[in-house]
Amino acid sequence: MAVVIVTGSAGLIGSETVQFFCDKGFEVVGIDNDMRRRFFGAEASTDWNRSQLEQRFPTSYTHASIDIRDATVVDQLFERYGKDVQLVVHTAAQPSHDWAAREPLTDFTVNANGTLNMLEATRRFAPEAVFIFTSTNKVYGDTPNRLPLIEQETRWEVDPSHPFAQEGIDETMSIDQSIHSLFGASKAAADLLAQEYGRYFHMRTAIFRGGCLTGPNHSGTALHGFLAYLMKCVCTGTPYTVYGYKGKQVRDNIHSADLVGAFYQFFLKPREGEVYNMGGSRFSNCSMTEAIALCERIAGKPLAWTYTDTSRIGDHIWYISDTRKFQAHYPDWKQQYDLDALLNDIYTKNVERWAAEVTATASVRA
Repeated sequence: MAVVIVTGSAGLIGSETVQFFCDKGFEVVGIDNDMRRRFFGAEASTDWNRSQLEQRFPTSYTHASIDIRDATVVDQLFERYGKDVQLVVHTAAQPSHDWAAREPLTDFTVNANGTLNMLEATRRFAPEAVFIFTSTNKVYGDTPNRLPLIEQETRWEVDPSHPFAQEGIDETMSIDQSIHSLFGASKAAADLLAQEYGRYFHMRTAIFRGGCLTGPNHSGTALHGFLAYLMKCVCTGTPYTVYGYKGKQVRDNIHSADLVGAFYQFFLKPREGEVYNMGGSRFSNCSMTEAIALCERIAGKPLAWTYTDTSRIGDHIWYISDTRKFQAHYPDWKQQYDLDALLNDIYTKNVERWAAEVTATASVRA
């Protein structure tokens, strides 16, 4: 039986990956110990998603609640499946700028050491497996903020004369001499490790430097999960805070299903140590204020939000991914979800669950 190992399997990208490969007939082993609950509290727990996966795929999905920082336990799991492992999709991470500064050692050991453990276990027990790592655009630090930016009515944009203006930021941008946040630094270490295992050991590794990854499976919270959390706040009446840049900061947003579709294309024709900027590109992007207006329209209610001039350290004013390198390597890949379709999917698949959470919380308080 062909085996796919997915870390962070109950999270946004991990769960989408599990569903995709289970539907294609693979045996999928998920690694997830719900550290997201520890990072961000009970509202961000992925336990609900794990339960859904186990119910939907009772014979093809096996859950392992292990910590990727424990090399011995990771090795034991890989040794059990050995060369049956054809693909490893490593999405598990501590994903927040702000949280990383609270516990730098935890952030680094999860993001960097955990990635090293996964790479080494793959090399030792399943050396022919394809290894896909979800990196981040934060490896570029705040270098994008040095671009020539022009303030428009609802967003910042890059001066039209700049090479990045038409398609976005490509992989030539330097990761040096910038403020990354500690999260960005730990992910950069993991990013380089995944590249090195590809080039030095000739493993088939891919590094996807994501913009805003989102979708209906996201357990969004204030410190991580921009669009999912924003939509949740609109639906539940939860106050929301916009940090800096006049609320005009721009992000590209890619649906988790479109990202996993890219994973599959790489799996079919893998390469060694490739780096890809991956996000919504010019196909799917918005500013914060534009996102608020869209969420309000879809949900049919206003958001209670406030603004502070204080921006997050290392945060981007404008970031849109240039995905042309990946598209050139894999021309069969196409994005399916533009911004409107993406937000509607988040809303439709979560509005009842969020309403139930509000009711349950109110009952407890009563």
